[in-house]
Amino acid sequence: MLTLLGRTSSINVRKVLWTCNELGLQFQHEECDIDLTASTPMQSGFVFTELNPNAMVPVLLDNEFVLWESNTIIRYLANRYGDGSLYPHAAEARGRVDQWLDWQASELNRAWSYAFMSLVRRSPEHDDTSQVLKSIQNWSRFMRILDDRLKQTGAYVSGGEFSLADVAIGLSVHRWFGTPLDHPQLDAVQGYYQRITERPGFQKHCIGTP
Repeated sequence: MLTLLGRTSSINVRKVLWTCNELGLQFQHEECDIDLTASTPMQSGFVFTELNPNAMVPVLLDNEFVLWESNTIIRYLANRYGDGSLYPHAAEARGRVDQWLDWQASELNRAWSYAFMSLVRRSPEHDDTSQVLKSIQNWSRFMRILDDRLKQTGAYVSGGEFSLADVAIGLSVHRWFGTPLDHPQLDAVQGYYQRITERPGFQKHCIGTP
């Protein structure tokens, strides 16, 4: 039995929820907030930090196997339970998916973090206007890189077919459009977002909180 631990408001938890939907997997989801569960037993009986010493969600339990880091989890699920459509077996095709997954987790995430925490989460620790502006500028720069890539493929990030890369980047695009800022006109990104939001897994797990 697969069990997913983590609050649905987390973009990284939603990656796993969406991937499970794309793979048609049955799973249990234990909604939990780290502030409440890091050092106390959860519904499942675990102390969260015994599963993930970083005290961050999501965490996946596949029977006795414990895994954390969202992109690692979705790769694992596609490897173990998928047919190669979300995460191709061929080295070059898989490398392209991995490239964009890693880009989302590093360059893109770092760009939007400060602006999102300030403008959406209203974090008092992210109230430096100059840093917000810098974050927005960097975020826009990376979104233009994505726009150029989508112009090349005409469909999805890694090519013509939907992949794990689109789960991660699709949620980041959802966050982009859900953050109150001046969005540059990026037609390829806009078309991509429309395609992403039509998928049942997105509609079930990702609509709402950016």
